[in-house]
Amino acid sequence: MRHTLLRYLLTCVCFSIIILAHGQTNHTLSGYIKDKESGETLIGANIHLEEDLANGTVTNTYGFYSITLPRGVHRFVFSYLGYQSFTKEISLDTNTTLNVDLISGIEMQEVVVSAKENQQDENVQSTSMGRVNLPTEQIKVLPALLGEIDILKTIQLLPGVSSAGEGSAGFYVRGGGADQNLVLLDEAVVYNSGHFLGFFSVFNADAIKNTTLIKGGIPASYGGRLSSVLDIQMKEGNNQHFAAEGGIGLISSRLTLEGPIIKEKASFLVSARRTYGFDLAQPLISKTDFAGTNYFFYDLNTKINYQFSQKDRIYLSGYFGRDVLTLAQRERDLQFKLPYGNATATLRWNHLFNDKLFFNLATIYNDYQFRAGFDQDEFHFDVFSGVRDIGVKFDFDYFPSTQHQIKTGFQGTYHRLTPNIVTGSAGETDFVSSAKPKFGNEFALYVQDDWKLNDWLRINLGLRGTLFQQTGPYTSKISGKVYSSGEVVKTYNSLEPRIFINTTLGPNSSLKGGVTATTQYLHLVSNSSSTLPADVWVPSSEIVKPQRGWQYAAGYFQNFQNNGYEASVEAYYKSLHDQIDYRESFVDNSVDQVEDEFVFGKGKAYGLEFFVRKNKGDLNGWIGYTLSRTERTFPDIENGRVFPATYDRTHDLTFVSNYNINPRLTAGLVFIYATGRTFTPLERLYVISGNLQTDYGPRNSQRLEPYHRMDISLTWTPKGSAAKRFKSSWVFSVYNLYNRKNTFFTYTDYNTDLQMGEATIKAYKVSIFPILPSVTWNFKWQ
Repeated sequence: MRHTLLRYLLTCVCFSIIILAHGQTNHTLSGYIKDKESGETLIGANIHLEEDLANGTVTNTYGFYSITLPRGVHRFVFSYLGYQSFTKEISLDTNTTLNVDLISGIEMQEVVVSAKENQQDENVQSTSMGRVNLPTEQIKVLPALLGEIDILKTIQLLPGVSSAGEGSAGFYVRGGGADQNLVLLDEAVVYNSGHFLGFFSVFNADAIKNTTLIKGGIPASYGGRLSSVLDIQMKEGNNQHFAAEGGIGLISSRLTLEGPIIKEKASFLVSARRTYGFDLAQPLISKTDFAGTNYFFYDLNTKINYQFSQKDRIYLSGYFGRDVLTLAQRERDLQFKLPYGNATATLRWNHLFNDKLFFNLATIYNDYQFRAGFDQDEFHFDVFSGVRDIGVKFDFDYFPSTQHQIKTGFQGTYHRLTPNIVTGSAGETDFVSSAKPKFGNEFALYVQDDWKLNDWLRINLGLRGTLFQQTGPYTSKISGKVYSSGEVVKTYNSLEPRIFINTTLGPNSSLKGGVTATTQYLHLVSNSSSTLPADVWVPSSEIVKPQRGWQYAAGYFQNFQNNGYEASVEAYYKSLHDQIDYRESFVDNSVDQVEDEFVFGKGKAYGLEFFVRKNKGDLNGWIGYTLSRTERTFPDIENGRVFPATYDRTHDLTFVSNYNINPRLTAGLVFIYATGRTFTPLERLYVISGNLQTDYGPRNSQRLEPYHRMDISLTWTPKGSAAKRFKSSWVFSVYNLYNRKNTFFTYTDYNTDLQMGEATIKAYKVSIFPILPSVTWNFKWQ
């Protein structure tokens, strides 16, 4: 099967390259598009002919472009949202290299108008569905919880994306689970994207260049998750001059430094963030019985890059973040410690073979660790779990003509997954759990071609082949066989076709459709509705099958008034197979053999998404609405009855706006309304032979009340700072403006009479975030 898969993929690649050979009268224009001020490459910048907007291309992840046209004189337009467009007449008598530096405008809204009117209309022309690019500067002006700028909370404001709960950074996409989102930071997987039990994300916006969410048509170059891709790229570092930016808020401060090591050839970036809310309260805490209690989190992003020839550049980037929680009580001699966090490192080499062939090689390391320690008197208790990956990948971008853009590549990853390993002691007695680390190898090979057949029809054809091996050391629970280190225990493979079609109805509208097949070999084991630090990842094995999914989507896309407005309606249907849940009697995921407690079933999700965005003028923003249904079916749960998933939301409405009152004052507003989350009610308590018994109602048969909230912000830039190298601004924001008491969780309390055999139930709802004002001072020196 493996050899057949490899032969099939290689045949597709070779066949695509052979049929694309054409006449020698064509020549290629290629190069990089960058920000003139910082030297940062611009991802997704547009290049097209002035007389033919549909005849063009966009830059790749590293800012590289290539466009092949017939010999002759052409006028090219280079543009990027938020930058002044640039037009140049070029005589293509031979292959030509042209690097373009675009100028970021001082008056942002005027530049947006200029760029949007002249750039190729990606919303209508491309085959992409459910793909959204979010500029970091747009994220920074939105209201934020306690002033913390949060990329993941901005993602939750898009249609088809729902929050894991009040204030949580966890998110669900089109009915998929929290573990079914592929979150990447400079190509490294981030397994836990939340700080402070998920209330804040791990991504420091000052270090981020570009954020892309793909929730519909996932290209063949991505894989390993069923529902979505969140691809985040860090800044490269200013290679023109030294620059600094940061901010001071109520609970944290941040500082980013960047600059050239060798001007225009090498640069660095260092970005740090730390909270101090509990630090400020230590003088008060130290006088109580809880002296020693503290909490903080911190992040560190670093990156260096070096261009050692016109065709070669290397990048080394890394992230390290930790949450540290300490609870202490002197009277009981009790101390509880909870450190957890992520670490990633990516080393990449870009090479330009010629003006049509771009190559990227990456080695990737990522590590997530969770520890919990409890000490009281002579009792000591520790829990450890984690995920560690070491991988390599390479990608080729081939631009044979304006009709084709081919991408192919390979990825291999070694996984080490550690479940909840428990160790401890009580006096002179030591104990340790029998849980062991689990190991696996994951491989993927893909090819895709974005093919423009004519002026009105474009197709993106992709195929991804994957293979997963469970490896030893391992003792089979089925046969009892003992496998040595590295020996293959179980093998799975899958072919994942990806097909997306765009039919252009006119210069401003199109119909799109697509089919996506995905496979997921790693699974999150959780008893909660969001990704908490104690959640455990497990690999596919002889017991646990890979999750598989198919998504079918179609949509209508329309732009209005010279691209000042863009709108879309998308419908989707998603079928999910080999989904994982706990059997109904399961209580705790800290048992040694947690796979024995799994049950397997299937799911489906379907819905409609409406999206309208205004790009121009002083008032801009978007409205998104989702009407959806998410269901699960497990033979061993509810006797096979269909029940709604925990994150099923029938209605989800968001309204986001920014208004430039004047050059120094900008107002922001966010409003959210969503159907309440489902939960399983406790219906009856009774006592039999002195033992308390519980009866729960049908799984997820009741809902919390609807969730809604309004946030506002006001950004003020002091007079006189706009034209200077040092700039600053004050951001005043109010979270939950009208003090809505949204339920964070529910619990039940009861009174029992053992003699009478009676029990009474009372349910309680807990909300955690009332109205919360905040202020943040941001600064930039460049």
